[in-house]
Amino acid sequence: MDLTLTQETASEQLLALLSEEYDLVEFLDRFARLSAHGLGGGVEVDCGITLKLAKRSTVVGSGSEQARLMDEVQVGFEEGPCLEAQKTDSSIIIDDVRSDERWPAYMSAVRDRGYRSALAVPLDLKSGAVAAMNFYAAEPCALGPDDVARAQEYAAIASLVLSVAVRVATHADEAEHRRIAMATRTAIDTAVGIVMAQNRCSQSEAFALLRDASSHRNIKLARLAEEVVAAVGGGEALTHFDV
Repeated sequence: MDLTLTQETASEQLLALLSEEYDLVEFLDRFARLSAHGLGGGVEVDCGITLKLAKRSTVVGSGSEQARLMDEVQVGFEEGPCLEAQKTDSSIIIDDVRSDERWPAYMSAVRDRGYRSALAVPLDLKSGAVAAMNFYAAEPCALGPDDVARAQEYAAIASLVLSVAVRVATHADEAEHRRIAMATRTAIDTAVGIVMAQNRCSQSEAFALLRDASSHRNIKLARLAEEVVAAVGGGEALTHFDV
């Protein structure tokens, strides 16, 4: 395989991804398609990317449906070259899946999908997250030591771009969680005020009444609070809580 994408071109194309708004999975899919196209050279390859975020499940991105299935197989079996590359921070090459004895369950799935060789390259995100790229080829011995070296050069650029994407996605998630928490807190505080007024009780007593009603009805406190506020706002009759 001839890895023909220059570092300058790779940088331009990868950085261009950051200029558009995608969710993280869509970003990884586009990232994988670009990588497969740029690194394919004279041999057609598929690319998949696995990304493990801190305290979150593994996210899979892929340049094709076949590559997605292969990476999901790895995650499901908890074994395979991409996961090994993440753990060891080293590139993993498979010359022929028909004779390679590592990760037998994974190798069987790869053979069934028509792939014969693969290359896994770790990405250095320096953020508590770990990631790796998987390149799959239909021909045996399609990926040699020179390809590994060039793929690692590409990975150095890709790591920087993916680090930025992960940081942006993490900040966006945290902002959304804060927004939801604030909205939930507002609904609960308002509902507590309503119960206080209706029952002429203290704040702690009103909160306890809401909490007990939430437990009795087996619904979340925030959901019950939203119902209390909606009932009052809509002018509907609301059964008073008993102190």
